[in-house]
Amino acid sequence: MMARWLDAIWQRPYLLLWLPPAFWAGNLVLGRGLADTMPPVTLAVGRWVVALAVLLPFVSAVLWRQRALLWQQRWLVLLCGAFGIAGYNALAYVALRTVPAVNVAFLNSTLPLMIPVAAFVLTRETVSSRTVLGILVSFLGVSWIVSRGNMQALLTLRFERADLLVLLAILNYALYSVLLRRRPAALDPLAFLAATMATGLLVLLPFWLWELADGAVIPVDAASLSAVLYIGIFASLLAFILWNRCVAMLGAVVTGVSFHLVAVFTATLAFIFLNEAVHGFHIVGIVMILGGFGLATLPMAKRHRSP
Repeated sequence: MMARWLDAIWQRPYLLLWLPPAFWAGNLVLGRGLADTMPPVTLAVGRWVVALAVLLPFVSAVLWRQRALLWQQRWLVLLCGAFGIAGYNALAYVALRTVPAVNVAFLNSTLPLMIPVAAFVLTRETVSSRTVLGILVSFLGVSWIVSRGNMQALLTLRFERADLLVLLAILNYALYSVLLRRRPAALDPLAFLAATMATGLLVLLPFWLWELADGAVIPVDAASLSAVLYIGIFASLLAFILWNRCVAMLGAVVTGVSFHLVAVFTATLAFIFLNEAVHGFHIVGIVMILGGFGLATLPMAKRHRSP
């Protein structure tokens, strides 16, 4: 019964869309909390070592069987590992050390705007007017929360050089999301993910060694290790499995709209765990985000209603 229930959800990607943003909201909160104690590249390496260690026992046999196909797709594996595993995460953690949280929240919301551009440039994929409208409505919802209900306040946001790291990180993930569509159907998705994780770690390795040589200290207290375990299992392994599944079934553009839900879950987590107050502008912004998300994904939800 449980297996049938899980399979039914797996066949309905519009239900899965909610989970990666929830996991990434926790990652954002933890990333901010660890900014002063955990070196950024070390955190990026740690999360993927954990994720790969958990995944490998389940896919090692498939990896061996499909080694020839993986080699044929080596450039796709390399690019996905460099952009989605190494570049996005390392740059985001470096930025979190200096970029104000409000700037990070606003700049993160540009991902659904970048993906259609990247999809058109790389694959000539077009976007429906309904999806574009949904992206814009949800983007306005994020902007409403960031501006605390005063859109003119966005004009007073100060952006420094470090903010470019956030945009560069988001661009990396936009490219990764679009490139995922090029994975051959014959290539097992979990084997492909494991290969990109390993490749991403290889890309991160020289930067990690440089960070250690520069005097970085790795904390080994229970709180830091628990945070890395959460980020590695939930925000890395599970979130990427679900995100990749949604991209494969819905496309990068529609899946990208769900990234705006990170703001919804971040506000919810802050309310539950940090006792931060919920104001009227939060409610209005969340309604706009959910409205835009529904507008962009409803046609896909109807299409995938039956397994």
